[in-house]
Amino acid sequence: MSAARTRVLAIGIDAASPELLDQWIADGTLPNLAALCAGGVRARTHGLDGFFVGSTWPSMYTGANPASHGFHYQMQLVPGSYRLADRALGAFVEREPFWRALTRAGKRVAVLDVPLSKLEPELRGVQVVEWGGHDAFFGHATMPPELAVRIRERHGAHPLGISCDGAGRGAADYGALVAALEEGVRRKTRWSMELLALGDWDLFMQVFTESHCVGHQCWHLHDAAHPAFDRAMAATVGDPLRAVYRAIDGAVGELVRAAGDARVVVFSAHGMSHRFGAHFLLRDVLFALGAATPLASGPRERVRAAASRVWRALPGGVRAWLAPLRRVSSSRRARRSAIAGLGVDTDRSRCFPLPNGLAVSGIRLNLAGREPHGILAPGDDAEQFVMRLSKELLEITDETTGAPLVARVMRTCDLYAGEHLDALPDVLVEWSDSVAVGSTTLGGGARSRVVARSPRVGTVKGANDYGRSGEHRAGGWLVAAGPGIASRQLDREPSLLDLAPTFARMLGVDLETADGQAIRELTE
Repeated sequence: MSAARTRVLAIGIDAASPELLDQWIADGTLPNLAALCAGGVRARTHGLDGFFVGSTWPSMYTGANPASHGFHYQMQLVPGSYRLADRALGAFVEREPFWRALTRAGKRVAVLDVPLSKLEPELRGVQVVEWGGHDAFFGHATMPPELAVRIRERHGAHPLGISCDGAGRGAADYGALVAALEEGVRRKTRWSMELLALGDWDLFMQVFTESHCVGHQCWHLHDAAHPAFDRAMAATVGDPLRAVYRAIDGAVGELVRAAGDARVVVFSAHGMSHRFGAHFLLRDVLFALGAATPLASGPRERVRAAASRVWRALPGGVRAWLAPLRRVSSSRRARRSAIAGLGVDTDRSRCFPLPNGLAVSGIRLNLAGREPHGILAPGDDAEQFVMRLSKELLEITDETTGAPLVARVMRTCDLYAGEHLDALPDVLVEWSDSVAVGSTTLGGGARSRVVARSPRVGTVKGANDYGRSGEHRAGGWLVAAGPGIASRQLDREPSLLDLAPTFARMLGVDLETADGQAIRELTE
């Protein structure tokens, strides 16, 4: 008699807080996840030092570190230039996702709404891209193409649209946001159940990104210690994170029951907590340290600065009304122009900041022989510069708390190795998360201003005007249950890079290109 065939149901809860998952499993808020935990393997996972925003999902589905797949943020430096280009329009992720290896092995797969993934025309099965993705790089598309029509006709578009960012929200607006996210979970569950019933799948993978959105937008309504917490509004709206997590828990229950005897893995690839750090000060800090030199402002820069001042001066209600138009305009400029200014004089700067997310800032060394106008000599000169810069950054304190503003300064080459190391920032500045940072657009601007001080920088001031109150953390979470998986709590934290080889190994396929390795408790 042949051995029973293994099938895998993988469910992602995008950017869900491991702490909240554990808390709400324990108190009965999430009964379906609790049932899986009671009979399965449960673990915290550790993410990517320095790259737990843009690199998270590409690293998850390739099993490769950022230096191997080359992706760390949507807008990345074009090698041999000072231009920032939209990575989604070019090389994107330069390692293949594990579902390609499954396809070559003859497995049937359904890959649904996995963030930061692109359509694979030769997949053996079905794929849905960005029906409800938090980060919409490519737009809603499916393989086969007619599946998109069927989903739209039967279930419509995601009720939230392509972006959940907003400004000037009141209680009614937050209530509508939460209702749209809950409805998005329900619709996604319905069309997922239809696909699950239609196919003889080896892997069925769906990711709920609504948890990502609610974490960014509503952390200040969940966390009473957040500077923008509004007790009256929270009493009216309730806890948005709890509501959305409960909706996803219901979806997990429906999918698990429909999947029968499949092995089930539910995971969060990275976490969420309060917004922190002072990324918005980094360029001015580098100027104050003499590590970079400001770019002389011309007419275009002066017009943009004036427009920015006018925008900030508008009443909150007017900004909220205009925000969708401004967001679309900004998105189109960023995606279509393919060029964005670095804001430094590259002829006179030894380094310059690169986009890398808000929790960990990126710095590129302006190396002679690598950059077009590089002035920093590779070797000893560069090493001495980085050592000095690191020391000076770590000396900076937050005037409000007196505590260090920077938690760690890391060299990327000390963390990762791979053929695309040069596509990444050279230096990573991890900000201290000991204190939540507010926003000028929330709670009357409470704690939105940051004053950085040190003997070398003097005083550098700035205000955070980005309206997200939640920010990512590197740690993730998983539970796995089903045939052959014993109940236990792991006493170690598997790596994010271990997930792809684990899914592949569960289906009898070795992912030879992965930097991670299969989690033995789930595969042996």
